[in-house]
This record gives sequence, structure tokens and C-alpha cells, in this order.
Amino acid sequence: MNKIAIVAAAAILAGGAYYVTQLQTSDTAASEPKQGDPIVSVALPETLSAEATMGKRAFDATCADCHGTNAAGKAGFGPPLVHKIYEPSHHGDMAFVLAVQQGARAHHWTFGDMPAQSGLTQADVKAITAYVRTLQRANGIN
Repeated sequence: MNKIAIVAAAAILAGGAYYVTQLQTSDTAASEPKQGDPIVSVALPETLSAEATMGKRAFDATCADCHGTNAAGKAGFGPPLVHKIYEPSHHGDMAFVLAVQQGARAHHWTFGDMPAQSGLTQADVKAITAYVRTLQRANGIN
């Protein structure tokens, strides 16, 4: 009788472990964005300054293809810029300028290196940075 109890307990434990494993697997799969989907959720500010409005236009035209709408990132393409990694104390405004001018080596994400971007003036990059910083502040990233 003891052997039957041990076998039953082992079966119950194995079944429970399988259930938990399946539950975690389905939760992980459901939480990972699909190719092209936004990576983070971005709360939008109520208003944008004139400079940030110009930056949004330039961002949408040049950056959104990889960094997603409202800098939310784009699964399989590029990281979100509305993320603690890009807070001003870690990646200052000059990091945005240098990334546009020289490209950026992949070091926080697995998207690969960012190529230099052509066709943007210094004023464009300054406005894009103002837009991204406005989005970051609206999302508690200062």
C-alpha cells in the first residue's frame, strides 16, 4: 500500500509540474509581441511643444519604421526609445545625435547595429530628441 501512495503522489506532482510548465509557456508566448508589433505601451502626453511637434513629424518619417509608432519599439526591427535604458542620465541627448550621425553599435538589445541616418539636419535631430524626451517624461522616464 505504501508503494501505491508513493506512486500516486509522484503522479500528482508530475501532473502539477506539467500544468505549471504549460501555464508559464502559454503566458510567455502570449506576452511576447509578434513581428512588427509595439514592444512597450506608451502613454501619450496631452500636448507637445512646437519643437516636439516638429520632432514627431521627423520621427514618423525617419525613425518609426524601426523604433515604432510613438517610439514604442517594433518587434523584430528596433528597440523602444520610451524605455528606462534611454533615460537622459544613461543616454544623454548627444547619444541621439551620434547615433544618427555615426550609427550605433548594438549593446542593450539584440536588434543589431543601427546604421547612420542620412537626410536629417541637426535641427531635425534636436527636435526628434525633444519629442522622445517628451514621450519619456509622460511615461515616468526622467
